[in-house]
Amino acid sequence: MVQVRSAVAHDCDVLVIGGGIVGLSTAYAITRAAPGTRVTVLEKEPGPARHQTGRNSGVIHSGIYYRPGSLKAAYAVRGAAEMVKFCAEYGIAHAVTGKLIVATERAELPRLHALVQRGRENGIPVRELGGAQIAEYEPEVRGLAAIHVGTTGVCDFVGVARRLADASGAEIRYGARVVRVDRRPERGVAVRTARGEVVRARAMVNCAGLHCDEVARLTGDDPEMRIVPFRGEYYALDRPELVRGLVYPVPDPAFPFLGVHLTRGIDGGVHIGPNAVPALAREGYGWGVVRPRELAGTLGWPGTWRMAGRHWRYGAGELRRSLSRAAFTEAVRRLLPAVREDDLIRTAAGVRAQAVLRDGTLADDFLIKETPRVVHILNAPSPAATASLPIGREVARRVLSLLEETER
Repeated sequence: MVQVRSAVAHDCDVLVIGGGIVGLSTAYAITRAAPGTRVTVLEKEPGPARHQTGRNSGVIHSGIYYRPGSLKAAYAVRGAAEMVKFCAEYGIAHAVTGKLIVATERAELPRLHALVQRGRENGIPVRELGGAQIAEYEPEVRGLAAIHVGTTGVCDFVGVARRLADASGAEIRYGARVVRVDRRPERGVAVRTARGEVVRARAMVNCAGLHCDEVARLTGDDPEMRIVPFRGEYYALDRPELVRGLVYPVPDPAFPFLGVHLTRGIDGGVHIGPNAVPALAREGYGWGVVRPRELAGTLGWPGTWRMAGRHWRYGAGELRRSLSRAAFTEAVRRLLPAVREDDLIRTAAGVRAQAVLRDGTLADDFLIKETPRVVHILNAPSPAATASLPIGREVARRVLSLLEETER
């Protein structure tokens, strides 16, 4: 691509807001696709990957859950293979372990069989198992039937983010919280940080995760959604020998959450979770973290109440498991009968940036929106880390096209 400079002085060609794995993958993809393009990344934290990227179960998802033809399905399947290759190339800790999805009740069997079909439509190898065959993979797990998905794995996503930052060649500014955006379609975008720095760019990419809707509004765009934060709470298993790899329940198709699952990580420890409860702040990693302005924004969004009206029974169960370790243990014992309440040790929680539409619909696919001089990533929860390399390329393609259009 030939770089065309306008007469207006810019500090960079593309400004990326957000130093999580999607933002850093976008910066990496831009410099690969268009060498010489000047990219700056602004991240409000003192280092990369401090929120969704660094606070998840570390699973490389196969793509089996996602609707064929959706961005999630395409990017997860492609991204899983690319993530394993990237980790191998750069010496980042990873393992392709495979996983079990286990039906523990007869009512779940049709949904399990539907997942088999969905996996095959997405080009994912799946092995169907009877109840007795589960022990071949997980001797302590019990169920009526299961499927084994061989392409699932685990990796160090924080390590991936750091490597992307180093390899991108972008200027990365940490501690740079964006407080104002001045967009002029004929001139570009100027961003002011809380420290008073001003960065001028020809185009901008909004990869702000938990704050992406707020950044969109700073540009003057209506994102037509709100981020409603859901906290996912995890426990560590004090007897990790009970679990060999990854074990998931059959998910409820009405929700984008996968339920409480068992994950042996790259460090050999086993994490159990997450549940999904409303967070009282965008970065509300515990019940004691309350930010009134952010909570008021969540409660003031009509979609929040419409979502709650539809799904309050599901939410009540999640809340019960959040407040009661005994209730959480009961849920785990459906898959792992040998677990005891004192085997569970509470560990770090994460927060999912879930986009909710005005009508209360939970956005189920990645949501990318283009406006003059700006590309917004408005919904990129799991499997965004798995899919970050193809997502980054797609966003890079869009923003580079915007640059070409503005210089014609």
